[in-house]
Amino acid sequence: MKKQYIIPIFVPHLGCPNDCIFCNQKSISGQKKNITKEEAKKIIDDYLESIKNEDAKTQIAFYGGSFTKIEKEKQEELLEIAYEYIKIGKVESIRISTRPDGIDKETLKRLKKYKVKTIELGVQSANDYILQKANRGHTFEEVKKASKKIRWNGFKLGHQMMVGLPESTRIDEINTAKALIKLKPKMIRIYPVLVIKNTKLEKQYQEGEYDPLTLVQAVEICKELVRMFDNKKIEIIRIGLQNTEEITNPQNQTSQVVAGPYHPAFRQLVESAMWYDAIVGKIKKLNVKVKEVEVTVNPIDANNVIGHKKENILKLKETYDVDLILKQDENIKQGKSKIEVTKTYQDFLNE
Repeated sequence: MKKQYIIPIFVPHLGCPNDCIFCNQKSISGQKKNITKEEAKKIIDDYLESIKNEDAKTQIAFYGGSFTKIEKEKQEELLEIAYEYIKIGKVESIRISTRPDGIDKETLKRLKKYKVKTIELGVQSANDYILQKANRGHTFEEVKKASKKIRWNGFKLGHQMMVGLPESTRIDEINTAKALIKLKPKMIRIYPVLVIKNTKLEKQYQEGEYDPLTLVQAVEICKELVRMFDNKKIEIIRIGLQNTEEITNPQNQTSQVVAGPYHPAFRQLVESAMWYDAIVGKIKKLNVKVKEVEVTVNPIDANNVIGHKKENILKLKETYDVDLILKQDENIKQGKSKIEVTKTYQDFLNE
């Protein structure tokens, strides 16, 4: 399988018709000003120069803001630059991120002309009340219509959802996942809400009107969502905002994060917690008092089985007094494991 490279170009707040309460795109993207065509070309050239794999699949991605809501001339200016690299064979396709109310027949025709392959929609929630509280400016009905148009026109559909929006509950987030699954996206991004400086949500937080999720709460709900999307073979391309100079530990001077379930390795926390649950579940089915288990997994899964800072090994020992021995085997399918009891308590007592 060819390695996939993404060349990200951020267009913060271009095209956004309103300010969502959680959003300060300039902080989230790390970009302080809007992109020019010269800057876009330089970004692409710099990325291409750094990619040494000649067989790589490379995609230019326009992130941030709402790409299809910006002026038509600016869209075409940026798309034309990206399309030039497709024509000379240096880039395979283009990806854009936009709002559900930024999709119509004319727009999709334009995107197809420039060989856009993937369209990601910022959905955030399937609950119209929560969307209204977040000042999204669209309904979930618009998400459904846009998603269908995107798929029917041959594009690859992606969705972005958020966890922990004001007044959203675990049930709301489970229902959002169910609703998105019905729309058949190929990929999903899951973002726990962080309180970012200079947003309406920061004001609500400071005034005691909003309580962000704790890190433990965010991990627990994301575990459930990941299982749901995994079961439907929907690719999860991100869990948590990318760590940058701005999106980092709130104690750092450069951080734009005020509060919320920030962690530099949030995805690993979620996937490690899922491995912990799986291992404990298998141990409980063994009907024997276990002292030591040997878990064999694909090398790709090894770090997540151990857990962030060996959290799973320590928790198994502390909670169940079980020692975990990890082995790696490339013949085991990623996500699968083989568990063998290497020592029971009776063995331990007989030593």
